[in-house]
Amino acid sequence: MSNPTPPENARRPIAYLDEKFMNSPDARALRILAEFLEPLAHFRREKIRDTVVFFGSARLTEDGPLARYYHEARELARLLTQWADQFTNSTYRFVVCSGGGPGIMEAANRGAHDAKGKTVGLNIGLPFEQLPNPYITPELSFEFHYFFMRKFWFAYLSKALVVFPGGYGTMDELMELLTLSQTQKLAKKITIVLYGSAYWKEIINFDALVKYQMISPEDLNLFQYADDPQTAFEMLKTALMAHAMQPETPETPSISKSRHFQKPESL
Repeated sequence: MSNPTPPENARRPIAYLDEKFMNSPDARALRILAEFLEPLAHFRREKIRDTVVFFGSARLTEDGPLARYYHEARELARLLTQWADQFTNSTYRFVVCSGGGPGIMEAANRGAHDAKGKTVGLNIGLPFEQLPNPYITPELSFEFHYFFMRKFWFAYLSKALVVFPGGYGTMDELMELLTLSQTQKLAKKITIVLYGSAYWKEIINFDALVKYQMISPEDLNLFQYADDPQTAFEMLKTALMAHAMQPETPETPSISKSRHFQKPESL
């Protein structure tokens, strides 16, 4: 007697099409890898060589009590994008990148959009449903589940960081980049500008950290303060010309020569 043929609907789905498996703890490594590979494919396709990252509060609005920071972030992003356009050839340089949400993130993407440039948004799913702002270049709008993969993409392509007033999230991201710079875990020089000196000096007492020998005096050189868009722009322009215009380095995607990122020395 021949073996009966199992019904078609009895076949198990291919593993990567099995939604239950893909959302299980056993597939966590695949989900993490996807949050590396999917942005990587888009950055290659859109020829994004490096970025300037804007951090800051999602709660700041263009007409609230701290509205000046929204408008100044927008203006700084516009100035930077207009200036960076001169370096566009086979790749895009110093592309404005934000966390993709509202507030300062929206202002940064909006300023780059005002200048008709590409702009990146690295959004993340949160309990209060942070949604991507409408000024992100559609092909460069990403959604993350894992904070650490989002942080990887902030750090990996960035040549500079501008940190506007913010809360826990902003300070977490700032300290992550300061720590990577302090411990020389970045295979590049990253410029860090704290925007709003009065705010940051009140919120974080860096001098006290030196006083109590929690950091070295030279660690204060890891960042600069700025209080207006033009000053911040000049700081960024000077630093980027000095440190980021050298030939391709290991952390830089050599899209013009290869379809692949080079192997990074660190991070």
